[in-house]
Amino acid sequence: MKTMGNVKKRDKVLVVDDVDMNRMILDAILCDDYDVIQAEDGFQAIDILYNSVDLPGIVLLDIMMPDMDGFEVLDLIKSNTRTADIPVVFITAADIESTEMRGLRSGAVDYVSKPFNPDVVKARVDNHLELKRYRDKLEETVDEKVRQMVRSKENMLETLATVIEYRNLESGHHVRRTSVLSRKLVMRMLDIPRYARKLNEMHIENMLKAVPIHDIGKIGVPDHILLKPGRLTPEEFEVIKTHTTIGSNIIDTLLLTDKNDEYLLHCRDIARHHHERYDGKGYPDGLSGSDIPLSARILSIVDVYDALANSRIYKPALPHDDTVRIIKEGAGTQFDPGIVSAFLEISDSFKSVTLGSDGTE
Repeated sequence: MKTMGNVKKRDKVLVVDDVDMNRMILDAILCDDYDVIQAEDGFQAIDILYNSVDLPGIVLLDIMMPDMDGFEVLDLIKSNTRTADIPVVFITAADIESTEMRGLRSGAVDYVSKPFNPDVVKARVDNHLELKRYRDKLEETVDEKVRQMVRSKENMLETLATVIEYRNLESGHHVRRTSVLSRKLVMRMLDIPRYARKLNEMHIENMLKAVPIHDIGKIGVPDHILLKPGRLTPEEFEVIKTHTTIGSNIIDTLLLTDKNDEYLLHCRDIARHHHERYDGKGYPDGLSGSDIPLSARILSIVDVYDALANSRIYKPALPHDDTVRIIKEGAGTQFDPGIVSAFLEISDSFKSVTLGSDGTE
């Protein structure tokens, strides 16, 4: 029995049997404790299961039915992600010894035999629903712990990125602005088919959450270079360039515990490759064109826009129009020309995200 606030909600039991009398008997056995739904064949059962908003907690499924037998119905239940976890108990008058192993291997959790013993039927249904509630609660607890760990990891990296910005005399504004600007650009790119499919495959929110981490490697750059007010020497610029590999190395250490963590993979791609150039003349790996991760191609435009449009310790801010012109001129050489086109269509909206803002409009 589920509880919703102070109101108890009865579990639903789906009974699937082509014999009316069998369904009526099971309904009579279970109706005092459960809401019983009936299906007279496999097709009706699958229609109920695939289209119900509120799924039954358990299915009592006859094996011997015309057109679609119980094993075929069970296969369809288990092949659908919405219904795969619903416990299925076979009800059968067939020789249990010849069918039990096949049913259990297919995913059934139990059997009840005909003619029905009311006490056995009720006990089986009660037990399997209780087991399902326990399993669901356990999975919910595990999922929440995982969410907490993910949030903790994201907060740790974002905090570190903000600390680095403070060290760089940016007070975290650059981190927040690039997040807002990246979202604007991505939303426009979703209307462009050749980018939309790839963006959706990347899980956009995970990619956008990785944006603030792009300069995390600057933690390894000495202050006298990072905060230098004048022009960098070639040797100093080589040191600055190492922030890309330092950043990716930091993320790689976190990936040791989960090499498939999508958020961290985006963090690594962005940290390492946001200074690559479309023509292959960037750093650290000299990647070109579509070999540069899409997330890094997006951020490279956003990062340059923000760097030019806002003052830094070594330079004054450029006017918006001049900044847009420079990015336009870099299409096909420094930047992905398709992303530049998307940027130009919404560039006016970038004006509102300026020096001293908190990253909101």
